[in-house]
Amino acid sequence: MPAKFVYVTYVRTTPEKLWDALTQPEFTRQFWAGCWHDCRWEKGASWKLMIPDGRVGDAGEVLEIDRPRRLVLSWKNVFMPDLRDEPATRCTIELERVGESVKLTLTHEADDSDSKLLQGVSTGWPHLLASVKSLIETGAPLEETRHWPEGI
Repeated sequence: MPAKFVYVTYVRTTPEKLWDALTQPEFTRQFWAGCWHDCRWEKGASWKLMIPDGRVGDAGEVLEIDRPRRLVLSWKNVFMPDLRDEPATRCTIELERVGESVKLTLTHEADDSDSKLLQGVSTGWPHLLASVKSLIETGAPLEETRHWPEGI
């Protein structure tokens, strides 16, 4: 049975600035524990989330891209042994201008309702998206998301 995690928030910015914050290394390193995306950002391109020490954390493919409105990625964890063998999930990010803000809707889906990856991202995404919102609106990300955890 499929499982789905949906998170919605509003950020006081433009779709273009939020898109860049979510995809460009100079921004992601600030709010995503030093991580960055290795990707050409075009349909069919491979995508990797790089951990600060150079390991690949997650990987997949760009399934859809419509800058600055919609990004769909296949998503598979490759560095945690207990998640490595799980099937790929699907992450969809949609940005919609609403007045002076942008509505950010993130949907992360798995074909398996027992997906450990989906359980993990369901606690991780809210913290990361709150941190990118803070970075854009105040100039500083949340302290807890600035650095990669020791020992992982």
